[in-house]
Amino acid sequence: MRKISIRLPVALIASALIGSGIALACAGGALAAQASTTNVTPISTIASAKSAIATFAGGCFWTMEHAFDDVPGVIVAISGYSGGHVANPSYEDVSTGTTGHVETVEVHYDPAKVSYTKLLDIYWHDIDPTQVGGQACDTGDEYRSMIFTHDAAQMKQAQAYKDALQKSGLFKQPIAVQIVAAGPFYPAEEYHQHFTKKNPERYGEYRVGCGRDRRLQAIWGTTAHKDLAAPAADRN
Repeated sequence: MRKISIRLPVALIASALIGSGIALACAGGALAAQASTTNVTPISTIASAKSAIATFAGGCFWTMEHAFDDVPGVIVAISGYSGGHVANPSYEDVSTGTTGHVETVEVHYDPAKVSYTKLLDIYWHDIDPTQVGGQACDTGDEYRSMIFTHDAAQMKQAQAYKDALQKSGLFKQPIAVQIVAAGPFYPAEEYHQHFTKKNPERYGEYRVGCGRDRRLQAIWGTTAHKDLAAPAADRN
């Protein structure tokens, strides 16, 4: 049975968020938010320069996408769905937890400017590697942490990073991240794309309620990837 995320934290701020029109997509809701005007890279205008693809899942795709949005060498990060058995799923379909998909971000990058190893480093430091079935408050099959690899080299590097973390002694529990070969990727609905840039304040309210930064700080300390959209109160 699918677990509903962040029910208690959202209850504390639900009236304010609903009144402002925010979608709690990564917090158990499914309504589109009103988007503010901002400059983002449209999915349809991915640069023609030589590029490679990396695909990561780590809880809410808003947060995963934002982790890569402004990384030098990243052309565009796209929120979507991977790993399921239903073609062209909607957000509502995936949210049932029955399609087999996880919320993912497909990162298009220039390997001459940023390495896959660097992207792995960003990914691992933006999640709790030991949490099973989600990240922070977002729990359920669609929030599982996974790395989808696109060739043998990516598989080798991703597995080596996972093995190194497991042997590091940093974690008492097993590393829960699954590493599998990539299959079809389906972009999420437009209102999910670049959500943190289009709705920074609303995303920040969600992030505070979810407590993800507090968890990352407890695990990684000063090396945690800190979300610039999260209010300062959640980054302390």
